[in-house]
Amino acid sequence: MSTSYGEDSPLLGGADTASIRSSSIYKPPTDDEEGPSSPPEFGNIEDDVLPEESVLGRNIDWKSAYIIAISRVIGSGIFAVPGVILSSVGSVGLSLLVWILGAVVVACGLTVSLEYGCMLPRSGGDKVYLEFTYPWPRFFASTMIAVQAVLLGFTASNCVIFSQYVHFVFDVEARDFSKKALAVGLLTVITIIHGVWYRAGIRIQNFLGWIKVGLVVFMVLSALYVVILRPEQEDVDIRPRKIQSWDGLWDGSDWNLGTLATSLFKVFYSYAGLSNLNNVMNEVKDPVRTLKSVSLTALVTACLLYLLANLAYFAVVPIEDIKESGQLVAALFFERTFGPNIGKRFLPLAVALSAAGNVMVVTFSTARLNQEVARAGFLPFSRYLSSSKPFNAPLGGLIVHWIPSVLVIILPPSSEVYSFILEVEGYPGQIFALATSIGLIWLRYKRPDLKRPFKAWIPAVIFRIILCFSLLAAPFFPPSHPKPGGLFYATYAIVGVGILVFGVIYWLVWTIILPRLGGYRLEEKQEVLDDGTAITVLTRVPNDVD
Repeated sequence: MSTSYGEDSPLLGGADTASIRSSSIYKPPTDDEEGPSSPPEFGNIEDDVLPEESVLGRNIDWKSAYIIAISRVIGSGIFAVPGVILSSVGSVGLSLLVWILGAVVVACGLTVSLEYGCMLPRSGGDKVYLEFTYPWPRFFASTMIAVQAVLLGFTASNCVIFSQYVHFVFDVEARDFSKKALAVGLLTVITIIHGVWYRAGIRIQNFLGWIKVGLVVFMVLSALYVVILRPEQEDVDIRPRKIQSWDGLWDGSDWNLGTLATSLFKVFYSYAGLSNLNNVMNEVKDPVRTLKSVSLTALVTACLLYLLANLAYFAVVPIEDIKESGQLVAALFFERTFGPNIGKRFLPLAVALSAAGNVMVVTFSTARLNQEVARAGFLPFSRYLSSSKPFNAPLGGLIVHWIPSVLVIILPPSSEVYSFILEVEGYPGQIFALATSIGLIWLRYKRPDLKRPFKAWIPAVIFRIILCFSLLAAPFFPPSHPKPGGLFYATYAIVGVGILVFGVIYWLVWTIILPRLGGYRLEEKQEVLDDGTAITVLTRVPNDVD
């Protein structure tokens, strides 16, 4: 069961997740027993509960699940972020240190997601986990997740990278309008594919996902080719860079806390897809076992490829060129390695396709999360947005995802749009990471009876909590070398906090102030849509009615 408001209700509402705590434990019947053949209601998330199955069925096997994770991870991050990070922190040594520290933090966060995901194997990710952990104040966790999912659940960054690399490949002048138009066009085409041709969309994103993995491996082997064989070409200098001394690796380092925080947010973005599978668990075959093996495999794959890719950049491309490359560091790498024809045309085009594949995977999973938000009553016209009609796909969730993504692509200045997107996504994410980490420790104490197929290492969770507090404070420390004419250094943090404050005010107005002024209370009414989707409509009941 999920929750939905009536069509005449304003935005927001949510399931009364207090029922989660008091519900009876559902145990699947044995061969000698009679019992319900379908999973229990959505609220009954307890020990030994059967995973909820999507009306779309379980179509995601291990290979598709791995692609959903690794293809979300390997997107624009490794092809665009290294140049931006090196430009920010100033030195090769500190850049590599940021990537290593980021990987450690991501691994700690992954253990939290794995414990929650194996304990509560339902689609929705943090939405399910926070509703279960924090049922009171009523509707609060649900409201904050809904605000984050709808207003910050965009996939604009990879659309921007796709546009930039396509312009680079075809030597088209990268005007502001053309870059944004191409980015919006990509997002629109992908939304239509996932919304109309569900299975074809999965096949296409699987194909593009393997291209990504192959491209990073090819890039690493190319760097070894340059370093070991030292080829010479007349039209380009592809001699490997000299390995610096230990002291030289740290020349120009900027140890400012704010600078390190924004750099870490970019690393977190590059690893963001490791928990992507948690959002679509209702469609995964053998969800618990698949989640554990896929997530850990994707983590090891991503860490190894990212470290090798950074070393490849530093071995081939001059450091100053990397700093000035912005998001085009991979294009410079291929051009210096293979010359202006193959290196500038074919391989950067493959990077563009990789970014497009990332957009497909993010759109696929985020649409499912938006559909869960709609089922839980946090969107207007939730009956329509919760349904899988008319194409047996979450078209409503896709539309909800498309709108903020387009706005984020169009509104910020083109010169700063990529970094701004990564930072404004990353900052509120630390608040939710803090909430899930603290909640996991609380559940260990409060609910030791829950079945946990995977248990996070508590020191790793505590380390994540401490770092979350540090990253939340860091943006308000002025940078050592502010960019003239750029955005205020803490703009992304202010925007992120502003969105969450909006969520708090919204929750107060809808669930506290209006019911008291109107003399009514919210009660739940169960419904099942024509396509089999179970929802609960929250209705307004006068206080004088028993």
